[in-house]
Amino acid sequence: MNKQNKQENLGSMHRRDVLRWGTAAAAIAGTSYRPSTLMAEEASGPWLRKTLKVGMIKHSGSLVDKFNLAKEAGFEGVELGTPGINIEEANAAAKETGLIIDGTVGGYHWGQRHSDPSAEVRAVALKNLIRGLEETAAVGADTMLLVPAHGKDGSPAEVYERAMAAITEALPVAERTGVKILIENVWNHFLYDHSGNSEQSAEPLAKFIDAFKSPLVGVQFDLGNHWKYGDVAEWVRTLDHRIMKLDIKGFSRGENKFTKITEGDIDWGSVEKALRDIKFTGWLAAEVVGGDLARLKEVADHMDEALHCSKSIAG
Repeated sequence: MNKQNKQENLGSMHRRDVLRWGTAAAAIAGTSYRPSTLMAEEASGPWLRKTLKVGMIKHSGSLVDKFNLAKEAGFEGVELGTPGINIEEANAAAKETGLIIDGTVGGYHWGQRHSDPSAEVRAVALKNLIRGLEETAAVGADTMLLVPAHGKDGSPAEVYERAMAAITEALPVAERTGVKILIENVWNHFLYDHSGNSEQSAEPLAKFIDAFKSPLVGVQFDLGNHWKYGDVAEWVRTLDHRIMKLDIKGFSRGENKFTKITEGDIDWGSVEKALRDIKFTGWLAAEVVGGDLARLKEVADHMDEALHCSKSIAG
């Protein structure tokens, strides 16, 4: 990707995104961020920007058609699966539709795990991670979601060490491309007790992120994934500045299943307050069952209903 095209893609992002990523780095360095540092123009914008996984867009047409559908439904961004992005097609679709490719999702990390007992499998996973970072940069995005390990692959110490080693080896590529590696909290038996109770802490995940000592490693915190294991608002406060992006879905403890965003028993009011308390602003990605235009509009509406995305940053 040439320099001019890269600048055009990045130029489509709002200035407050740059502030968001800058404040994350500042927080890691020990400084504080306050909304009062924002210019009036940024402070009046929405505090959460709606994006979604590209696989949620159910349309048989071209990528341009899919992007237009997402935009019509009320989304400002989209996350692509990597590796394997058709970079030319993706950039052309973003330019034509105005939909922002804000990030990517590693599509390999269940099949080729970074914690796999086989060194050969781990080598393939690392190649996929590096390629994913490069593709992410090539489409003008700056975050790649990663599931770094699975607890079934060995002892807790072995799994932890392998995950650390993979990300550490990929960090020079993240630095070169400017793409952040964002760890998602999923049901992968890692950094929490899968058979444990509902009062678990996010502290193990926070310590894992801190171990890298890099502003390029953070969390894409899924607000629904661990409601079964801990209080969402408390996890938000514990992870604090480490949260660089959000995923959203619903979950019902009472029925022990994932739900539509507004149909579970998550206390979205407490979650919104926690996010406001840590001064989070930025992308909120839907990760639920997708569909046609009507379904995607419903998802966008549910995101607004749960977290009032359109409120101003200063509101």
